[in-house]
Amino acid sequence: MTDYLLRPAALPTLRQRAALRVLQMFGWKVFFKPLPGPHGVCVIYPHTSNWDFPIGLLATWAMGTQFKWLAKDTLFRGPMGRLMRHWGGVPVDRRAPMGATRQLADTMLAAPSFWIGITPEGTRAYRPNWKSGFYHLAVTANVPMVLVRFDYGKKELSLVDTMTPTGDVERDMDAIRAVYVGSQALYPENAAPIVLAPPRDEQPAQRKRA
Repeated sequence: MTDYLLRPAALPTLRQRAALRVLQMFGWKVFFKPLPGPHGVCVIYPHTSNWDFPIGLLATWAMGTQFKWLAKDTLFRGPMGRLMRHWGGVPVDRRAPMGATRQLADTMLAAPSFWIGITPEGTRAYRPNWKSGFYHLAVTANVPMVLVRFDYGKKELSLVDTMTPTGDVERDMDAIRAVYVGSQALYPENAAPIVLAPPRDEQPAQRKRA
């Protein structure tokens, strides 16, 4: 994987080099493989800390790649809303039905380039499974996924492993679990098991957080 290690000297712009050097000051390494196409889903795991956001944002600046990311619509109110959108934020109403997946897929495919980062845990607190929205989106849009790994033990952020969902959920989840083996969250006790929530569990969980 060292072939994909980002190094400041190899980056073309001052902004990229500066962002990577800030991460390196705090001991972080970033591994990045060119994205497999113009559209896709970045599956980000584990997600147990607010620190994931600034580290991830600096990493995207270092890579020189624009990623979209979902956040609850209430975060986009007021003067911060414009900045959040500038950084790639896409507001989402968590009370919306699963039909919103088709709309997001259409929005993705209509854009010249659209990669969106999703944290399938849906919360920094512990939950017993992953929400399945990321998987439904990738299948509906027929796009690849990049399995983004945070490892606070090694201070590594990796965007190297890719896969295209086959529609065989069990087989695909086995492949996803294999990639994340050994990835250490900042708060390991809050990392969700890599198991999709049963379909009936999705909507009640959304209502509870609304």
